[in-house]
Amino acid sequence: MADPAPRHPAHAALLTRWAIHLNSAREPVRTPSPEPYGQDLLARWAEPQRRYHTTDHLIAILDRVDELITHATDPDAVRLAAWFHDAVYLPERSTNEDRSARLAERALPEAGVPQPRTAEVARLVRLTRTHDPAPGDTNGEVLCDADLSILASSPEHYAAYAAAVREEYGFVPDDAFRDGRAGVLRELLAMPRLFRTAEARDRWEDAARRNLATELALLDA
Repeated sequence: MADPAPRHPAHAALLTRWAIHLNSAREPVRTPSPEPYGQDLLARWAEPQRRYHTTDHLIAILDRVDELITHATDPDAVRLAAWFHDAVYLPERSTNEDRSARLAERALPEAGVPQPRTAEVARLVRLTRTHDPAPGDTNGEVLCDADLSILASSPEHYAAYAAAVREEYGFVPDDAFRDGRAGVLRELLAMPRLFRTAEARDRWEDAARRNLATELALLDA
């Protein structure tokens, strides 16, 4: 029997963080225990097919959500959506967001989260497919901005992100990947704005566009 994959160094801290988020979202309910749900989510985020959509990505999104959370109307729903947004992830499938949302729809009511909030979590998870929240959708704006924040990282970090994405799509031939990735980059660059919250735009918009343009130029070279 193969040895289990080593736990992420932040595993215990993430379980505590999950318990805080779940308990806040289901207040005043305190049962069932958050731990089995947290363990299941963390096992999913640690699956071997992941190269970018890993536990480190989860941590980054949770951190970025915390930085933008005052913009949200339902912080608890946004935080739970961050936990679930890539909980189901198979690079060769285009249904990951919907399957992740359906996982939330099954797990959260069982864990004591009220149905209206569960529905909002599922809606937000599905929104990460397009990253195009409607005007006034403050919860969606926070989650989508957090999910796109990697685009504004340092050039070195961005290069590592792009390489990890290529690894996840290792089954795709180089020419097909190059064409598909370039198309995604052009769509992003054509958007009037990548980030919807004022804070994210101020902090990340210019850097993100520089990184996207650089990657596109390398692909087109």
